[in-house]
Amino acid sequence: MSLSEAQVRHVARLARLALTDEEIDGLGAQLDDILSYAEKVGQVATVDVAPTSHPYPLANVAHVDEARPSLPREDALANAPRVEGNRFHVPRIVGEEQ
Repeated sequence: MSLSEAQVRHVARLARLALTDEEIDGLGAQLDDILSYAEKVGQVATVDVAPTSHPYPLANVAHVDEARPSLPREDALANAPRVEGNRFHVPRIVGEEQ
């Protein structure tokens, strides 16, 4: 499969890339290699392969939740730009007009 310069420019335009003539020449060969490889991958015999989400059988891979001490509130608020009471103070954005 060989891509023409017009096809490479078209792909670059679709990707919104501003490329120089030298880049167009170099990328043409690279795109050709990529498409050839994708074509090769498409030829793999997959008739006997069932669709999977993971190559290994997994069951309940979530970790067990354990209660443990958390960061003290003073430490959590120590580097906050603004604190109000025992909370982070953030600007109100709901209901504001822009």
